Amino acid sequence: MSREMISLDATVERAILVGAPLKRTNARHLMDEHLEELARLTDTAGATVVGYLTQQLDRPDSSTYIGKGKLDELKLMMSEKEATLVIFDDELSPAQAKNLELELNKRVIDRAELILDIFAVRARSAEAKMQVELAQLEYSLPRLTRMWTHLEKFRGGIGVRGPGETQLESDRRMVGHRIKVLQERLEEVKKSREVQRQGRKSEFRAALVGYTNAGKSSILKALSGAAEVFIEDRLFATLDPLTREVDIGERQKTLVTDTVGFVRKLPHQLVASFRATLEETREADLLLHVIDASHPSWEEQRIVVDDVLADIGVAETPVLHVFNKMDRLAPDMADALRARITALLPNSVFVTARGALDIAELTEALRAAARARTPVAHVRIPAGNGKLIADVHRNAEVIATAHDEETGDVLLTARLDAALRGRVEREGITVVDG
Repeated sequence: MSREMISLDATVERAILVGAPLKRTNARHLMDEHLEELARLTDTAGATVVGYLTQQLDRPDSSTYIGKGKLDELKLMMSEKEATLVIFDDELSPAQAKNLELELNKRVIDRAELILDIFAVRARSAEAKMQVELAQLEYSLPRLTRMWTHLEKFRGGIGVRGPGETQLESDRRMVGHRIKVLQERLEEVKKSREVQRQGRKSEFRAALVGYTNAGKSSILKALSGAAEVFIEDRLFATLDPLTREVDIGERQKTLVTDTVGFVRKLPHQLVASFRATLEETREADLLLHVIDASHPSWEEQRIVVDDVLADIGVAETPVLHVFNKMDRLAPDMADALRARITALLPNSVFVTARGALDIAELTEALRAAARARTPVAHVRIPAGNGKLIADVHRNAEVIATAHDEETGDVLLTARLDAALRGRVEREGITVVDG
């Protein structure tokens, strides 16, 4: 694996990344992939990677996660590289993190803490900020003891017994209270979103889901033409859900929502706190699972996303797999991937959401899905009600038009959504399914 060291000025954190997976057949391959992603996360957080340390373990050391020999090697590397931070790819227990910091005399975090930090920096809306704060507090609650190690010098001795513990209990109460407040506020946000969704219930809705940086925002921008959709080639560029109306042709429109991206080893606190946002996926008629076709580990990334979707209770929602960035593959590789995916995941489309913006397959698939959800209906409208006839032609897919020679009524066969059907029936017109 090629790992380039980037030199930044002294004001930037200098990080050593530690990968220490359990021994198994493909441990080395997975470790390299995971460390490459951890390096991208570190860059997104604003730190510089100055070194890597790896070890394959039979089982993690209960005290320091890595063995004593590797710990000594890490100390030496930190001194040589003038590192200010150590980031472990796997989750550390509170005790392991505390012991490592005491041994190294430097800050030690794990992948979960790094992701939480990135989310904290990238949160823009009040809702996202509350969600991230809740996740951070829930993560930090069992780790407060470690955060109060600077008070240990006061423990013991006449007259100064226990101030650390007293402050610790006070902090626990404060954190617990803040968690409760945030949970209550996010519950209010959830109820508000439910009211908003009720107003959109008649419309066909699709939600973009996928691994971070797979290109969900690019696809939303290509579909909707909305210039304000934020796109950046970095992990977790988008945290706030964004919904846009998309014209998919044949007088059909759909609402498409871009959601937060997922990543392997996503902290469960984040998944829990972002449930209000992820409710958009629960209410969707179709999930557009965007996959970076050019990424060597797209299959593992697909499984990661599927696991998170199952965790939030949307495993049964229909899924359309959208293989993005096909332009990054050589023609022969692209053809081979298409053939393989067509056999493995028949409900798939292939797009290029940049450059020429080739999203024709996706638009057609959305149109077919919306059409399947909207039943065919027959209506007889008096010829004099030109306004209603025009309304149906404007807002529905009209399949056939005929005229009753005796009455002059217009006979329409069309796909009516619930809102339009309601308007027709309020005019006293009978709608016959079929």
